[in-house]
Amino acid sequence: MLLTLTTTHRPATDLGYLLVKHPDRVHAFDLPAGTAHVFYPEAAEDRCTAALLVEVDPQRLGAGRGRGRQQTATPESFTLGRYVNDRAYAASSLLSSALSTVFRSALRGVSRDRPELAATAIPLEVRVPVLRCRGGADLATRLFAPLGWTVTATPVPLDERHPDWGDSRYVELLLAGTVRVADALNHLYVLLPVLDDAKHYWVAPDEIDKLLRAGAGWLADHPDKALITRRYLAHRRALAGQALARLAELRLADETPADDSVVAEGVEDVEPRRASLAARRREAVLAALAASGATRVLDLGCGGGALLTALVADRRYTEVVGTDVADHALTLAARRLRLDRLPQRQRDRVRLWQSALTYRDDRLRGYDAAVLMEVVEHLDPPRLPALADAVFGHARPGTVIVTTPNVEYNVRYEGLPAGRFRHADHRFEWTRAEFADWVGEVAATYGYTATVGGIGDDDPEVGAPTQLAVFTAAGQAAGGQTSTGRDTRKEEQR
Repeated sequence: MLLTLTTTHRPATDLGYLLVKHPDRVHAFDLPAGTAHVFYPEAAEDRCTAALLVEVDPQRLGAGRGRGRQQTATPESFTLGRYVNDRAYAASSLLSSALSTVFRSALRGVSRDRPELAATAIPLEVRVPVLRCRGGADLATRLFAPLGWTVTATPVPLDERHPDWGDSRYVELLLAGTVRVADALNHLYVLLPVLDDAKHYWVAPDEIDKLLRAGAGWLADHPDKALITRRYLAHRRALAGQALARLAELRLADETPADDSVVAEGVEDVEPRRASLAARRREAVLAALAASGATRVLDLGCGGGALLTALVADRRYTEVVGTDVADHALTLAARRLRLDRLPQRQRDRVRLWQSALTYRDDRLRGYDAAVLMEVVEHLDPPRLPALADAVFGHARPGTVIVTTPNVEYNVRYEGLPAGRFRHADHRFEWTRAEFADWVGEVAATYGYTATVGGIGDDDPEVGAPTQLAVFTAAGQAAGGQTSTGRDTRKEEQR
């Protein structure tokens, strides 16, 4: 079975750094059911393709099935079916397992040599020539399109010489989009076995953790999350129920206000449900952090820990602190991070502290960077000077990254009545000019320089849906910043 990953990002050969596989070599990996090979059919400055080829050994696959328990009765579960089947040719959970073995670092979004690029969305094309797809081409589009991919799923005919015989149960899958390599691999890791709707191994309770880890940042908001969860967990109802409950819990944690206010009952959050905007917001923040060179980071108003999860997964950050005024939000963040199960060395890198954003806290001093992601709009405007004093004046990290909604973009949300904010707990939402004024005032008051940009699709009339500011303390170098404070990283962060 075969999967190819292509980029036209320049230099395209940086794909080798992201996958941690040198383009000039052929790499081989032993798998329980065969051998995986990684090689590069093309590797030029303008275009680079990495191929993952998995050779399945029928005897090893059959022997493994004989020792384990079979999840469901399939053709492969019978004696002859263990050796005569399509597993060697059609993408399935075997390919998914190979991805996790061969691209382990890339799945975590870790690149020692190109950390900034690992946190950046780049143009990618994915091709899976043969994928067994229970539900057909339409289901493949349904599952991948909400994640920001342009999907082309072409049914494979039973016999090209006899078109009247119709199509087979296989499709050729082509994906195109601008996403992080880590996100692309995690999408494939989860959805390939979901489309195949079968697994080559027994599904145990620890599969829930694998699903939630790979689905972080996108699965909870996917319109077909119930189908994905059910199929990924091999239709084991109890496991699927547990997984969906934990996804709902994580979603609730992400919506927890950063301040000590309560969302009004009966009012829904109208922030767009597309996972792509939430993912792009995190990508922009992670890219800005990487560019700053920070290693000790504060996530102020961390809520349920969506950003913390990405920070803890990146080894460049030697200390990660999440703060929130709400104790229950910190409890959910700890659960999301699975702190009780992390190795001691990993657990020592993480701190979760209850702290109000508008009060000086000595524990927060001396850190390289701080993030206020979708936080400031949850405070009453009269409290903003206290926040600025506590963060920029007292804690004074070298870099401060702030994101907040652009109220001008709200007219593009059909379900949002005029004059209403995107979230019931928002106390205000700034125009681009108002945000720029606040950024300039804070920077001048506390001795920072600042850049302002946008995240998401840039509408020519109303701008991008999310606003971004990166503050750099005077005297500290910041990649992409000019003396005028103009944002030379704007296009990259989008």
